[in-house]
Amino acid sequence: MTARANYSFWLKLASRSALAVALLLIALKTWAWLASGSVSLLAGLTDSLMDGLASLLNLIAIQIALKPADREHRFGHGKAEALAGLAQAAFITGSSLLVALQAFDRLLHPKSLPATDLAIAVIIVSLVLTLALVSLQRVAYQRTQSTAIAADALHYRSDILLNLGILLALWGSTQGWVWIDPIAGLSIAAYILFSAWSIVRQSVRVLMDEELDDAIRQHILTLANNTPGVFGAHDLRTRAAGPDWFVQLHLELAGDINLEQAHRQCDAVEAAIKAAYPQAQVILHADPPSATVNKRPTDGACPN
Repeated sequence: MTARANYSFWLKLASRSALAVALLLIALKTWAWLASGSVSLLAGLTDSLMDGLASLLNLIAIQIALKPADREHRFGHGKAEALAGLAQAAFITGSSLLVALQAFDRLLHPKSLPATDLAIAVIIVSLVLTLALVSLQRVAYQRTQSTAIAADALHYRSDILLNLGILLALWGSTQGWVWIDPIAGLSIAAYILFSAWSIVRQSVRVLMDEELDDAIRQHILTLANNTPGVFGAHDLRTRAAGPDWFVQLHLELAGDINLEQAHRQCDAVEAAIKAAYPQAQVILHADPPSATVNKRPTDGACPN
């Protein structure tokens, strides 16, 4: 399986699994909320509704992101994943505000909760399903480093705390502590809002073409410098968009070699970088050893 095919497999598996789990949890929590009237359970249901919408949007965005580059999008469609992350953050923010309003109302008008046994059973099932999904998403993220999967996994991880808070609220209601339910709802709303901000920051980093990690950049420079015939490497520029990394780099080559020799050395550096990072698209610029480091990376780029 090629690197891109592996990336596609894990993205599709994780996104489809997330949508399936969200739809199942929506059905279970609706049933339990109608039976119990718990505001913290309503928080869980609202969050699952947002999860379902976000996961559907995520699935659509991933299908777009996996499309190969075309005439209108020469760098591919990978940033669709980051746009999906921003949309998920908007959904999550809306759900947190709705939960907070319901919790404030319950603080002003407290009441006991019926049918807590059913609600507790549903939340335990929700916890098991969410833990299984998060485990799958963790594996998928390790294999893809996808922004969309990271965003999806973040709010499903918050669901674990959300469900634990609901369990606490439902147990407190059995003890006659009706104030626990709205307090848990407010706490959950605050955590959901924090999660939304984390997703926004991660998505913006991709949309603003933030550089790859320093360790990866240093490794790319080391690979270039260790290639025979290369006297130095500088002006490294990197960014990521979906499954693709884009690497631009200046190489210092001997000033007395011909164009064909320079081309072969550029090819050798490109092969070394792609061997370590198959998702990288590499553009190289050949300089003599005495060249300044301020040239534009597109001037005199190595021939393909």
